[in-house]
Amino acid sequence: MTLSTRSDDIDVQAVHEWMQVRPDTESVARFTPGPGLQRLSLKFDIDRLTEALDQCLQLDAFKGKMQDQGFAALPLTQRPGQTEWSDNDLSGRFWMRPDNSYVEEPREDLVPEIDFSEFNPKFKGTYFEFVHQELTRRFPIGRTRVLSKGLYNCNSWHRDPEPRLHIPLITNPGALFVVNHHVTHLPADGSVYFADTRGYHTALNGGESRRVHIVAALAYDQISQ
Repeated sequence: MTLSTRSDDIDVQAVHEWMQVRPDTESVARFTPGPGLQRLSLKFDIDRLTEALDQCLQLDAFKGKMQDQGFAALPLTQRPGQTEWSDNDLSGRFWMRPDNSYVEEPREDLVPEIDFSEFNPKFKGTYFEFVHQELTRRFPIGRTRVLSKGLYNCNSWHRDPEPRLHIPLITNPGALFVVNHHVTHLPADGSVYFADTRGYHTALNGGESRRVHIVAALAYDQISQ
């Protein structure tokens, strides 16, 4: 096969021009705001956050049937008096287009976020309780979970009934968040990020260490379909 050297071939011209631009390999390790992903001014102490994570994992273990697939949850809030969590409590309703028909399908049952109003008594006195208090002073907060994602792992491409707040606890430059057409890294520096997960999104961990976030559902009016 002979490569085209024609100067009037627009594809040849385009590729030649693109080759003159060096790819950006630095900003990908930082947060870049965009539609559906924004950073709040609220910020917590990252050292105290990671200390609280260690404390809570000494008191209880990550839960959920998807742990072998790299997804696990530690519930920080509950229904008043709750002692057991169903798999649906740990995940909840989402919609996805699972195959090449592109038809959207609902998965699991809708979870009334506002019902999860009580901080998990197992973790009282930890810095996570302070974080929850500060969030609930500002927003209607529903389920608040610590979510862990294994290395070389990705969530489904889906949408949720409500937006969420994310507080990264442990991350790496290969851990990325995608909302519709915007993708960025969320550093673990104590920042709080608004993620409009009512749009299609996924979280992926392309790094060599786990990715752990606090994820708090914003219990405004939920999408039901």
